[in-house]
Amino acid sequence: MTIDLPTPAQPLRIGTRGSPLALAQAHETRSRLLAAFDLPEAAFEIVVIKTTGDDRSLIDADKPLKDLGGKGLFTREIEDDMLSGKIDIAVHSMKDMPVLQPGGLVLECYLPREDVRDAFVALGHDSLADLPAGARVGSSSLRRRAQLMARRPDLCVVEFRGNVQTRMKKLGDGVADATFLAMAGLRRLGMTDVVRAPIETDDMLPAVAQGAIGIERRQGDSRAAAMLEAIHHGPTGQRLAAERAFLAGLDGSCQTPIAGLAELDGGTLRLRGEILRPNGSEVLTDDRTAPVADGAALGTEMARDLRARAGEGFFDWVAG
Repeated sequence: MTIDLPTPAQPLRIGTRGSPLALAQAHETRSRLLAAFDLPEAAFEIVVIKTTGDDRSLIDADKPLKDLGGKGLFTREIEDDMLSGKIDIAVHSMKDMPVLQPGGLVLECYLPREDVRDAFVALGHDSLADLPAGARVGSSSLRRRAQLMARRPDLCVVEFRGNVQTRMKKLGDGVADATFLAMAGLRRLGMTDVVRAPIETDDMLPAVAQGAIGIERRQGDSRAAAMLEAIHHGPTGQRLAAERAFLAGLDGSCQTPIAGLAELDGGTLRLRGEILRPNGSEVLTDDRTAPVADGAALGTEMARDLRARAGEGFFDWVAG
């Protein structure tokens, strides 16, 4: 198939949020496309799009994300611009992505996954175990908050939102004594020096799709489809197929404390899943393996079985 490649006169427009991390991810995407097709940098245009989730007043309000609209806060305007033709592809942090895309859009390209672990970040303590009773830990993630309260109910959890730079400033201002950040984002920003200790996945299972970059396109755009196929990382796609099926089976969003991680070992996929009550009072886990080709079915099955074990009312807090 012959691809009508972009040129400096008619560049491929890459949509992204404007945070330093989002821009780093867009530049990584551009670099991989440059290398795959031996094109000049000017054949691509990075288009910064402000989303509702980037509104400074919302960040400063420190309200739980679930009260502001969930994951769509970070994607809605970008997807609207793609549907209207203002951009050609969009680069996303996959842990921010709803499990369903708007009609007319396709998400099937993933870059090689980064470190999936959470990082413990603090100015005066070396690990979570070092925090004294009553210490304040900042997080906007319901998953991290629930996991923390399950492990250290003696700590005080405070709402804590914003990009990496904003959160580090809040630590410096004394809003909290510690926080959690994704190792993947810190690596992409060259900021691993702020990490006191990575938290192993056996101690804190990460968010579904944490560490993965996804690239969305319009359905029927054959040029974008062919170009993205050239940079798609198959193993990451296989892992995310299982994780996102697990999330979809639980009707997961930013309003539900859910963790999940798929790992590959040859032709076998291992999937670990976890659901929690928001106050950490109950944690249900599962751990299964299946052939890689059956990963999505395994995710769906695990979600169904965890729902059955949880019983009626486990997620009732969402409605409230």
